[in-house]
Amino acid sequence: MTSALILIDLMPRIIGLPLAPHSGEEVLTRCRRLAEVFRASDRAVVLVRVERPNTTEQPPGSGFAVGLVQPGDVVVVKRTVGAFHGTDLHDQLRDLGVDTLVLAGLVTTMGVESTARAASDHGYELEFVADAMSGFAADEHDFTVEKIFPRFGEVRNTAAYT
Repeated sequence: MTSALILIDLMPRIIGLPLAPHSGEEVLTRCRRLAEVFRASDRAVVLVRVERPNTTEQPPGSGFAVGLVQPGDVVVVKRTVGAFHGTDLHDQLRDLGVDTLVLAGLVTTMGVESTARAASDHGYELEFVADAMSGFAADEHDFTVEKIFPRFGEVRNTAAYT
């Protein structure tokens, strides 16, 4: 089994939003730790960020958090909620021999969940790092992590990987 870490929308303009149950900075710290673990074991780290379509200039804070992207990482720019539609993510993962995706990032009920559903449609095994993601409201995050994600894969915390 070859796994890849998929980190969704770790961009200053999203990290800075009022999120719950974890702040954007807490999520970023945990995602950085996960990325270090994956890189140290020669597993792929995929960083996904969103760009607004049909605009010539993106809002401030639309790049990745400073220092997040490292040499050898896969970078995907999406223009929809999920990371698969309209991108080459599936092709890149297939080329790397990946069959399991470990998902984290922002926002639980948006980019993470949308990416997870598409990943399942593509046949990937899924793992979710519950404390390395957060939502617009704690109850939305908790419901998704407790009721939705277990239907698609395993739900764990950062400690299971570090």
